[in-house]
Amino acid sequence: MDHADVVIVGTGHGGAQAAIALRQNGFEGSVILIGRENEPPYERPPLSKEYLAGQKPFERIQIRPVQFWADKDIDLRLGHYVAAVDWMDHTITLGDDSRISYRKLIWAAGGDPRRLSCPGSDLAGIHSVRNRADVDRMKAELAAGAKRVVVVGGGYIGLEAAAVLTKLGCSVTVLEAQSRVLARVAGKELSEFFEARHRAHGVNLRLNVTVERIEGDGTVSGVRLEDGEVLPADMVVVGIGIVPATGPLIAAGAAGGNGVDVDEFCRTTLDDVYAIGDCAAHANPYADNSVIRLESVQNANDMASTAARAICGDKQPYHAFPWFWSNQYDLKLQTAGLSLDHDQTVLRGDPATDRFSVLYLKEGRVIAIDCVNSVKDYVQGRKLIEARLEPDPAILADAALPLKDLL
Repeated sequence: MDHADVVIVGTGHGGAQAAIALRQNGFEGSVILIGRENEPPYERPPLSKEYLAGQKPFERIQIRPVQFWADKDIDLRLGHYVAAVDWMDHTITLGDDSRISYRKLIWAAGGDPRRLSCPGSDLAGIHSVRNRADVDRMKAELAAGAKRVVVVGGGYIGLEAAAVLTKLGCSVTVLEAQSRVLARVAGKELSEFFEARHRAHGVNLRLNVTVERIEGDGTVSGVRLEDGEVLPADMVVVGIGIVPATGPLIAAGAAGGNGVDVDEFCRTTLDDVYAIGDCAAHANPYADNSVIRLESVQNANDMASTAARAICGDKQPYHAFPWFWSNQYDLKLQTAGLSLDHDQTVLRGDPATDRFSVLYLKEGRVIAIDCVNSVKDYVQGRKLIEARLEPDPAILADAALPLKDLL
């Protein structure tokens, strides 16, 4: 049986950063980094943007050059998945029945894309945008002539993919079950802006629609809606969220529901087992300490550093400021804070100029800001959130007044 002082499960942003942070914090013990894919750690956000568009080759989205891992004495075990965790024996069992013992375990397995559950969901030509292989299959089908694309889901992934596919000359339809896009993460003003922009680029955006089945004989040929309409399709892209990949931890007895529960040092309820990133449910200080999961690179990296420091004996509670971004067409959206449970929005600037912001307030306090092509508002708005200010909404709405003047 192999052994490592620290075993890290998952080679995404969280797992890779955990290995890097261990070495940065002076950890000299053995480290094994296990990933299901055969690829070295790479960035995920470009998958629905530059990589799909062909603007960046795979080598340019790797988190570190391949040689880096050997130079840092980090043992990459690629093409393996963890089938079971025995926290009492401090061992994991891989899919090939081999076992590895550990002193500390960091679970950074992320999540698996949520699949369609309707008839026909297993047909060829249905894709997620979660890993390199997903996007490589899409690119191969596009090269073979696929032109009619139906995107299921109007969240960030679906809209980013729609923007790229439209630029590539595809005829794109986006289907969203709710009454607006980005409904989970943004206010009405931002939703309406992006809806209008996608339609202006030729996207057939359909709201309040439900998929009844995927049509096709082995391969996708269309998408049937609940009202019986069939949308012709050569390809279907599904972006309806993820399912946290926590099965082995929960089976081993770790507490959790929507993800696996962790404390302020990213420790699970299992001794010597940490969890970080998309799958880690934590009390977030920027959500009034509500227990949430954050699906972002920032969260994965910051949790990785928190866990690594704790393992190295420098325990510092996780208190990272949440931020996100999305690129669609010539629009750069930057978000600071969490708009959960906001009770007021303030529009700052004119969406018609493609440069504006939406501030989110809760009981008078600024808790989040969405900025479209407005870097200054993003930087200064973040400071308003951190300062927990309660400014006059009328002053917030005055785009001529720099937000920093309110500090």
